Amino acid sequence: MRRSLLVAALLCAWRAPAESGLPADGETLRYSVNWPSGLPLGEGEFRAVKLHPPDAAGPRWHFTMTLEAGLPSFEISDHYRSVASPELCSLEFEKHFRHGKRKADERTIFDGERGTATRQTLGGGGKSEFPVPGCPRDGLAFLYFLRRELSRGRLPGPQTVFFGAPYQIRLDYGGRQMVRIQEQQWPADRLIASVTGKASQVTFELFFSTDHARTPLLVRVPFALGTFTMELVREP
Repeated sequence: MRRSLLVAALLCAWRAPAESGLPADGETLRYSVNWPSGLPLGEGEFRAVKLHPPDAAGPRWHFTMTLEAGLPSFEISDHYRSVASPELCSLEFEKHFRHGKRKADERTIFDGERGTATRQTLGGGGKSEFPVPGCPRDGLAFLYFLRRELSRGRLPGPQTVFFGAPYQIRLDYGGRQMVRIQEQQWPADRLIASVTGKASQVTFELFFSTDHARTPLLVRVPFALGTFTMELVREP
């Protein structure tokens, strides 16, 4: 299920956007994670909040994502947190996950001015430093950046996205088509995402609505068992 967790980090938000394609102050979205048969496997929730700290740095974005899913004898519990500048440059990223018997708790602090990031295992673990560009983006910050760029009629070029470790991501446009969400048809633009890490590679589909917010409606990820999906749950 590691692929679906990475895909989940590449989802963004739902409600009324500002002119830039970002939420004015905050938003919440929910997704259903489904088996290839369509039966529900779990749920995901994404939140965005604009912070107004009392310092000269100005407002910051606070993004969170949670994912709770279960396979027979295998529980998945994931919590991710990102703090980003108004330009959606990452300042801090945390990930906490439990995948069966595996678990991890770590934090990455980004310093774009110095061009470095510090990644540390929480609870007294190890620490490492590595180079980053002047405006680094973690997985959550990148999705809001992607939505903003799509709302302006642009598709970001290949780049590095940080999700703890660095990943190379490339996006290709796959055309416009209708997708079914909660028994309704919605026009959407299809993107094919290719993500490559040090020891992994995955290609999956993202479907964004054609509204100004470029709302992500659906994600499809292929596995040996079939294609799993994450589908937006629209509020009544």
